[in-house]
Amino acid sequence: MGMEDHKLKVFCTVAETKSFSKTSEIIYLTQPAVSLQVQALEELYETKLFDRSSNTISLTPAGEILYKYAKDILSLYAELDKEIGKITGLIKGSITIGASTTIGNYMLPAIIADFKRTHPKIRINLHIKNTKRVVELLTAGTFDMGLVEGEVAKNKVKSEPVVVDELTLIVPPLHPWVKRKVVSILELTKEPFIIREEGSGTRQVIEKYLTSHGISIGDMKIALVAGGTASIKEAVENGMGVSIISKWAIRKEVKYGTLKIINLKEEKMLRNFSLLLPKNAVMSHSVDEFTSYLKAYPYEKHFIDLKS
Repeated sequence: MGMEDHKLKVFCTVAETKSFSKTSEIIYLTQPAVSLQVQALEELYETKLFDRSSNTISLTPAGEILYKYAKDILSLYAELDKEIGKITGLIKGSITIGASTTIGNYMLPAIIADFKRTHPKIRINLHIKNTKRVVELLTAGTFDMGLVEGEVAKNKVKSEPVVVDELTLIVPPLHPWVKRKVVSILELTKEPFIIREEGSGTRQVIEKYLTSHGISIGDMKIALVAGGTASIKEAVENGMGVSIISKWAIRKEVKYGTLKIINLKEEKMLRNFSLLLPKNAVMSHSVDEFTSYLKAYPYEKHFIDLKS
């Protein structure tokens, strides 16, 4: 992409977010830099592109026309890159991925490392945000793709399940439950429980599961509300209570015996990890390669040693 395309990308983002400050966050430019890019286009076409008279920003008639063409031009550039990539067979380029916590911290690093062995030329930038933020930055064009746990409103992005994640009950190694084959979810109300903060994808799944068995968060003895998976694991290892966590997040601890998995008597607690793509963007050759790789990936191979 050359200089002009970058200006067009900035312009389109302002048009879509109707905000210079949001655009500067999304494109990682300062606000004055965003204004300068728009000004340069206004000077080039010798006309105002945005109407700033009211408190919201809107496109002028000239701005509307530029926006329509700019979207087409940017998507043609993406197609051009892709076609040339097919001929040269050189799959290079970069992919910017937004991933939610469990996936970004515990699942993707291993997969990206495997992918890089066969695609050393592709640069991957991984950003870890919560699900809501991943969707925002994907629709704004900052991320090429997203990987999230939990439900996503279908109207903004294309979403498809890639792999099923299982959430599992974890306890410290000396906990009396370790001697038992299974434990009922109903027994959880008797134990100090460690839970993620509200708005976490993991917590949503746990709450839904508890509700289906007639238990509310109010019935639980909450010992700690933790802002992340790492602090939950620490707290359980240190005997503060028990918790429920993704199997992906505890591979090391189970291997080294610092945490124990307890099987639930009731049905398994499952959720999908979903791949998100922008609604109508042209996928670059490298994004295509990585999404195919994700769909064909042998996820089970990481859990061979997780027999509880």
